[in-house]
Amino acid sequence: MHTVVIIGGGASGIMTACISASNPSNKVILIEKNEKLGKKVYITGKGRCNVTNDVEKNDFFNNVVSNPKFLFSAINSFSPQSMIEFLQNNGLEIKIERGNRVFPVSDKASDVTKTFEKLLKKLNVDVRLNTEVLKINSDGQKIASVITSNGQVECDSVVVCTGGVSYPLTGSTGDGYEFAKQFGHTIIETKPALVGIDLKGSDFISLQGLSLKNVSLTAKLGEKIVYTDFGEMLFTHFGISGPIVLSCSSKINRLNLNEITISIDLKPALSNEVLENRLIREFSQNNIKNICTVMRSLVPSTLIELVLNKASVSLKKNCSQITVEERKRIVDTLKCLKFSVKKLRPIEEAIVTAGGINVKEINPKTMESKLVKGLYFAGEVLDVDAFTGGFNLQIAFSTGYVAGKNC
Repeated sequence: MHTVVIIGGGASGIMTACISASNPSNKVILIEKNEKLGKKVYITGKGRCNVTNDVEKNDFFNNVVSNPKFLFSAINSFSPQSMIEFLQNNGLEIKIERGNRVFPVSDKASDVTKTFEKLLKKLNVDVRLNTEVLKINSDGQKIASVITSNGQVECDSVVVCTGGVSYPLTGSTGDGYEFAKQFGHTIIETKPALVGIDLKGSDFISLQGLSLKNVSLTAKLGEKIVYTDFGEMLFTHFGISGPIVLSCSSKINRLNLNEITISIDLKPALSNEVLENRLIREFSQNNIKNICTVMRSLVPSTLIELVLNKASVSLKKNCSQITVEERKRIVDTLKCLKFSVKKLRPIEEAIVTAGGINVKEINPKTMESKLVKGLYFAGEVLDVDAFTGGFNLQIAFSTGYVAGKNC
């Protein structure tokens, strides 16, 4: 009998355990330091659990930010469609929503975890909760045992599925990095990914709570565009958040943030020329009205003062008093509302962790360490991360699947 110890009962850990235990030659022990499995799974998708994204493989890789090539084998072995089939075969009804996001029909993340728990029980996986792994031992050539808070466990292989360092209250406290370093692995510096962005200055504070839809956001490093997307965003007490902002954070988190500027196109469907012609029409039809009153037809009222200040236009002017140059500046500001980045929100607030174990030291076809026989890694502990929409959970499930097949 081949004994496999899996450290961490999150998404990658429970998948690894299910797949490994499907091999009758394996005795599988799943160790979790929390009081229950899947603690982070419970809070994904705002408690609904966006389990995967039903896109084709090529589109999937376009949504991976760090090391997509490393994931080719894993996603080809266990695709989003394989994940959907896996859940359905194990009794979970799923639905597909906007953006190909996949959720349980019940909208309950707990049902995803329960599905895995039933399968773990059916496969006779030895689940040990409230147990912390303190050390992994080798005999100099291969993995030999793990030392836990409840004693030593002899084993033939270990799969580290401990997650990153985001949401530490779920148990992701960086243990896996320490285990990896113990065996000579390199850790790529961790950064917050899918997180809000703090802005410099204070002119955004009056916008707190303002949600914008159908806008375009662009991030530049100097003059180079490093990210651009269209969708929804939100102004907060610290700066900006929301779907397109979260994705932006994952593209800029390894860059010099002092050189990053963010611009918002409030009217992406209109060219500068079309927008200016609309202003000419609006101003001529309302020439005796105050500029602020007329601007309400173009932008939310809370934005008017900021837009006009950035365009250097007096809020007291009537439309008939607006010069050609001022009108052009208003157009430019509506098409390019600029802010400077101060920093990203703390990694503890990040949805996922960027950085982690250097994937060059991991066999992508097996998830086994290239440095130590019998040591495997899966999930967020690796230096892989993706955009929102179920992609990160799919990475956890796919790498867990591969590790489970080979450990």
